[in-house]
Amino acid sequence: MPVTKEDVRPMTVQARCVRLPSKVADAASLAPVIETRALSRGEKDLLIEIKAAAVNPSDVKAATGLMPYAVFPRTPGRDYAGVVVDGPTGWIGREVFGSSGDLGIRRDGTHATHLVVEADAVVEKPNSISWEEAAGIGVPFVTAMEGLRRAGIPKAGETVLVMGVNGKVGQAAVQIASWHGARVIGIVRKAEPYEGHASSKVEVIDASETDVAARVRELTSGKGADIVFNTVGDPYFQAAHQSLALRGRQILIAAVDRIVQFNILEFYRGQHTYVGIDTLGLSSVATGAVLRELGPGFADGLLKPFPIKPSAVYPLEQAKAAFIAVAGSSRDRVILRPSA
Repeated sequence: MPVTKEDVRPMTVQARCVRLPSKVADAASLAPVIETRALSRGEKDLLIEIKAAAVNPSDVKAATGLMPYAVFPRTPGRDYAGVVVDGPTGWIGREVFGSSGDLGIRRDGTHATHLVVEADAVVEKPNSISWEEAAGIGVPFVTAMEGLRRAGIPKAGETVLVMGVNGKVGQAAVQIASWHGARVIGIVRKAEPYEGHASSKVEVIDASETDVAARVRELTSGKGADIVFNTVGDPYFQAAHQSLALRGRQILIAAVDRIVQFNILEFYRGQHTYVGIDTLGLSSVATGAVLRELGPGFADGLLKPFPIKPSAVYPLEQAKAAFIAVAGSSRDRVILRPSA
C-alpha cells in the first residue's frame, strides 16, 4: 500500500518489552527483565500492538551464545501476530502476522506489547486463525517454504521424503508438499505416527527399525525421492543421500556435527542438488514475501496452523519459563501473550 504525504505524524507508545541484558551459558541462567521503551514508526513502517509472539529454538540459541552475530542487550522474538495501531493510510485496525530473520537477532524483536516493522513485511491474518495460532506459523513454515521454493516446489507425481517429520519444520514441509499434490513419506526416529495435518496420506518409516534408503526405494518402485527435506542434518545425511532419485534434491536446515562424508561419484552421477537454508538471512520484508505465498493455503484451510495448548502460553513476565520449555525440546509451539 503506497505511503502518502497526507499521513498524520506517527504516534508514540510506551511499549513493555522483554529485555535480555547479555548472552548466558544456558536457558536456566537467563535473567530477563521487563522494560518500558518508547516506540514510534518510520514513514514506511507499521506500529503493531502484539497479541501473541512465538518463542523459537533460534531465540534460545541466540540468547545462549550460539549465534555470534546476535547483538545484545536485546528484546528477543522473531514471530508475531497483532493489530496495526499506527501506519500509512488504510492500515490502522488491520490484523496481521509475520516473522523475520533479523528481528530479535540483530534488532529488537517481538517479545513485547508493540513492534515497529516495515509495511511490506506483514501478512493479513485469516479470520479463522487465532492470534496464538498465527504467531506460531512464522519460522517453521517460512523455513519449510523457503526450502521447497529453492529446491523447486514439488508437483503432483513427485515424492517428498521428510526426515524429522514430527518436528515443526517437518510438519510444515509435509503440509506444503501435500498441498501441492506431492506424495509424502516421513521419517521418525522411533515408532510413532505422523502427528500433523496433511492434504493426503503420509507414509511413515521408523528409522530405528528399518533401513531408510532401502525402504524408500521399495515404496517408490526403485526410483527414490525427488526431494528429501532433511530437518535433522548429519545424523540422516547418508540415508538422505542414498534415498535420492535421479536429479533429486536434498534440503538441509540443521547440523549436529558440521562435517560429513559422502560419495562424490554417486552425487554427480545422480545429478543431485543440495540446498542449504538459513532463514536468519532473510529480512522481515523477504520473510513476508515467503509467508504471502502460503496465505491462500491458510485462507482455504488446506494449510493449518499448529494447535496451541493453553499450557504452552505464557505472559511476558514468564518469558524465562517459556525459554526453558523450548530449550527442553518441547514439541509444543510455545507462545508469549502480552495481555496474559
